[in-house]
Amino acid sequence: MKTYADGKIEVTEDGPVTIVTINRAEQRNACTMDMVRALHDAFLEFERNDHSRVAILTGAGGYFSAGADLEEVSSGAAIGYSWAGKDKGATRRRLSKPVIAAVEGHAVAAGLALAVWCDMRVASKSAVFGVFCRRFGGPMPNGATVRLPRIIGESRALDMLMTGRPVNAEEAHHIGLADRLAETGEALTAALELANELAAFPQAAMLCDRKSAMEQWDYPEEEAIDREVAGAKDAFRDAFQSGAGTFVTGGTGRHGKFS
Repeated sequence: MKTYADGKIEVTEDGPVTIVTINRAEQRNACTMDMVRALHDAFLEFERNDHSRVAILTGAGGYFSAGADLEEVSSGAAIGYSWAGKDKGATRRRLSKPVIAAVEGHAVAAGLALAVWCDMRVASKSAVFGVFCRRFGGPMPNGATVRLPRIIGESRALDMLMTGRPVNAEEAHHIGLADRLAETGEALTAALELANELAAFPQAAMLCDRKSAMEQWDYPEEEAIDREVAGAKDAFRDAFQSGAGTFVTGGTGRHGKFS
């Protein structure tokens, strides 16, 4: 295990999966600036690790993250710092490899931003999402006002952003904020199962489709499709022909089964 920010961020590897844990349960995993920068560094290391294909972001002690450390904010030390800023803001940019959020308990305020920064969210029945900083005048300069509408639609995102109301796991799943549901205490286990499923696939095709899906927002439809086609050429050339051959000759992938 590797640690950052005096042990408040922990990183472990489980085969092709890197697990990043916010470890400050006594404060519901609220993050200081140092912790946010540590998350940036931990995920940058994952990005550069050729042996790790998928990451999971989770929190210790039955919480995902309550957002920013309010003592630090109230002292003035964090004024002007953005979780999506260029000064090692953890939610500034997407990675080239998938990240799954395993959510237990509260994922609120900037903790919500961490959750929607991830590609997918596995939420236990204890999960609660919300823009709780609305209650004390806190804005969301952390990528959430951009990513949340793209995930659940503008109207539902505005409902969450403007009211700050709590959204439980069942509603989150209904509106598409949570992709998978798990029993309380089982989010990490379910996320690890999903991560290993993704890691087992041939990577080139999955990653080019992922990249196209994320980047298509930036372009008119016709140009986005042109970029989709161009981005898939390497996967077609390097993997698809041989993969199709294993299906034809050996049945690999038939009836949804893959190993």
